[in-house]
Amino acid sequence: MPRFAANLTMLFTEVPMLDRPGLAAQAGFDGVEVLFPYDHGIGDWQAALAGLPLALVNTPPGDWLAGDRGFAAVPGQQSRFRDSFLRGADLANRLGAERLHVMAGVAKGPLAEQIFVENLAWAAAQAPQQHLVIEPLNPDDMPGYFLNDFDLAVRILDDLGLPQIGLQFDLWHATRIEGHAQAVWNRHKSHVSHIQIAGFPNRNEPGGGGFDLTALCAEVDRMGYQGWIAAEYRPARATVHRLAWLQALKARAQPIGA
Repeated sequence: MPRFAANLTMLFTEVPMLDRPGLAAQAGFDGVEVLFPYDHGIGDWQAALAGLPLALVNTPPGDWLAGDRGFAAVPGQQSRFRDSFLRGADLANRLGAERLHVMAGVAKGPLAEQIFVENLAWAAAQAPQQHLVIEPLNPDDMPGYFLNDFDLAVRILDDLGLPQIGLQFDLWHATRIEGHAQAVWNRHKSHVSHIQIAGFPNRNEPGGGGFDLTALCAEVDRMGYQGWIAAEYRPARATVHRLAWLQALKARAQPIGA
């Protein structure tokens, strides 16, 4: 049965960050993810989570306002990447985060790809028990981001050949990049180890966009998928008032007789 996580960076923003895990649990989510949990201490997070599973965090991006979006593919920034990765891996380990998204950064060209591959291999060796993911991001939302193509991402994963590193499949980005997320899913689902969902056309509550979420839940169940389905969207109203989509998906995913 699929597990559903709330992205606390985008959901429940009516309350302070450390109050959001409790609201997510009350709303029926099985766990949470946080894009950048680095503004609060480990102890604060442990108290806030209170045992609620943490599905995913990102590696530190650097100075976001200055344009940093991570460093894994950025030529000349290997030292910054290593420092940021070790910080992210330490936090993920101490909070039990199941996935650590390695942010590629703003870069382009063959050298950037070579550095990305080398840095990913290094990262996997540094944190052998941590499952890592890479995520293609669309160029409208993330201009200049190196990893903006799902085929490229899968080619890199195949070149690395490390089962520890998987693909983060975001419906919103897949649709914005290729126009049809279903085609991307059909092509690359065997590489996917984390899923994020949102609605169309405005990245609000999940649904629409020519993608059947009920069918997705049934398929990942058949596949024996071990990852999460995370809600990463911009609520049209207060999060708690528009969660019918979650209740419907959880009801349909419930085993017969449960």
